[in-house]
Amino acid sequence: MKKNLKEIMQHVVLGTVGLVTLAACNPEPDESDLYTFTGETIESFIAKDESLTAFNYILSRVDFDKTMATYGSYTCFAPVNSGVYAYIDSLYNDNEAAIPHNGMTANSLEGLTDSLCLNIAKFHITTTYRNLVSMTGSTTPIYTMLGRVIKISSETGQVVLGGKSTIISSDNEAVNGLVHIVDHVVPRTDVSFPTLFERHQDDFSIFAEALELTGLMDSILVETRGEMEFRQMARENYSGNLYPAPGVGSTGKMECKEGFTIFAESDEVFEKNGINNINDLIAYANKVYADAPEWYDYLREKKMSVSTADDYEERNNALNMFVAYHIVNAKMSDDWLVYEKGSNAYWNFAPDADPHDYYETMLPHTMMKIWEPHDVGTGKSLFINRYQTFNTLTNTLASPGTNHQVEKKGIGIIRRVNGVDVSLEADNGWIHYIDGILVYDKDVPKKVLNERMRVNCTSLFPELITNDIRSIATSDGRIPSGFDGSRHGIPAKYFKNMIHYNNNVCLAYCVHGAWRCWESDQMQFWGTYDLAFKLPPVPSGTYEIRVVYAPMSYGSFMQYYIGTSSSVSSMLPIGLPFDATVPVEDPRVGLTNANEEEDMGIASDIAMHNRGFMRGPYSYCGHAESTGWTTTNNGRFEWGTSMTVRYVLGRVDLYQGNENWLRIKTLNSDKSTNPVGLDFVELVPTSVVDNQQYAEDWY
Repeated sequence: MKKNLKEIMQHVVLGTVGLVTLAACNPEPDESDLYTFTGETIESFIAKDESLTAFNYILSRVDFDKTMATYGSYTCFAPVNSGVYAYIDSLYNDNEAAIPHNGMTANSLEGLTDSLCLNIAKFHITTTYRNLVSMTGSTTPIYTMLGRVIKISSETGQVVLGGKSTIISSDNEAVNGLVHIVDHVVPRTDVSFPTLFERHQDDFSIFAEALELTGLMDSILVETRGEMEFRQMARENYSGNLYPAPGVGSTGKMECKEGFTIFAESDEVFEKNGINNINDLIAYANKVYADAPEWYDYLREKKMSVSTADDYEERNNALNMFVAYHIVNAKMSDDWLVYEKGSNAYWNFAPDADPHDYYETMLPHTMMKIWEPHDVGTGKSLFINRYQTFNTLTNTLASPGTNHQVEKKGIGIIRRVNGVDVSLEADNGWIHYIDGILVYDKDVPKKVLNERMRVNCTSLFPELITNDIRSIATSDGRIPSGFDGSRHGIPAKYFKNMIHYNNNVCLAYCVHGAWRCWESDQMQFWGTYDLAFKLPPVPSGTYEIRVVYAPMSYGSFMQYYIGTSSSVSSMLPIGLPFDATVPVEDPRVGLTNANEEEDMGIASDIAMHNRGFMRGPYSYCGHAESTGWTTTNNGRFEWGTSMTVRYVLGRVDLYQGNENWLRIKTLNSDKSTNPVGLDFVELVPTSVVDNQQYAEDWY
């Protein structure tokens, strides 16, 4: 990396600070719960410490001194006076601020605006209980009352927040939480993508110029789609009601933010590949995308050629195509590009099952795969479009197989340098450094995506990612005590990729917890539902489509449809009407206890697949319930009342040039409280299903 990246290792560049719209991730303090304490509160601890007077002034300016004296469970990161004054000086003398002096009237505590005080206060307080032990060695970020996250690092033996602020006195107990004293104000970034690229022009001069030339810089400046109404609906089969998301105000509305993730080559990476300026990059893009219609099905089906002229804002221009494939319409830090091993304690990732996910890019109708292979070091290495032969096919019983060879290592995502995070956060997204040149070449549709693609609900609906809903866990303190079943209520019209044909539907996201689900989460909905959602833009071909469900007596009866648009007129039934209440032992399903069969269920798998069913993935259905996976657990799958089963909808021709929508309609409108789960969708090329050499693996 060049000089600018090395500087990141020493400090985090302070961004322009403005009034930040509050996210819907954390509950506001409930002043109805106030009462008189007999012990020391967070506020009384801070007030008596002479080294924290500046921070206490900031709290009092916005009445957060009262909040820190009330009932609750908070963790407060209190910066010492020297750290506060250094931060104030950096704000006042910020020559790149959009507003002179960031709106400050003087280089002093009193010169801070109320909005700056509010942002500083909320960014240093969380409703999550985080003691020093829980943060040491952890990669789980801190979710603040500002609705923004703080990343943690502790490789140096000390816990450092945001790459700059070190905890110097920890676990100071109060009756309403903990106080950690830190040596600096925790830095936060509120700058736009253009400003962020400008500040790091020594690293990204070529890529930033390409973003501007293509007009794609303007496309990533959208920050919000506004507020949407949350609809609550009682459900008989669960206790209480479905509560709205934390932060849904008295208006019953919830904000939907827009965000983006950019994977960018530094100038150094470009130069290593013979690209020294924007003209070299244009020539490179013209070369690699010249014959794209031969393997980029979207172009061929739309009868579009690739332009190599100077019309860079045209979507079929080679430079535009190059840049667009680097952008994902979801705001993701490197900690949430995949649901990593070590970040979960539930049913996921048995031995050799690697974390991975698929994301749609801004190059029309294309995806990238992000993969954390288990056999590459110990640093949680992430790769884009890594490819190994016969992925998701195996030649070995009860194993991913020995028939895999890595043909392309993929494009590495640079997460840390010398233990320091190097990803850059903008106000509505992230920039991640990558170690090679990223292109949508013929190997992506022909090899990388020619596998069983298990697409999680959060990839189907990226709003869950951008708005920090995917990251919520039952254990992180952001779920209020009255929350029903750890389900996060979602406004019915929250997702761009979902349409409702009537208004009687209630949506929820089952937050990370003890669900027998891929990535430990799922979507659920109730009502006399009739809805459709857009499927991922797979390469053209014939696919077997599968969904996963948990057989239960209060399940739902439904019909699936497939269409080339969200219009009902385009929808055709796929599969037979499906009844999720049918017991798995029923001959219509025919699930058997594979653990009692000599061939570990191979023959019964074939028979069950012929009836349109499959066992749930071994990745999370192969664990013992109480202890998790152990090497002595030789059983193939859980057996009991909590199993999951995959339902095979059928085979269908999908075209990259089309949109493809899956519709689900209830057939028992008299049971509107019966839930339907949407954990993942599997899109499996028939070349994988019908492979005569290898079998599909169990994972």
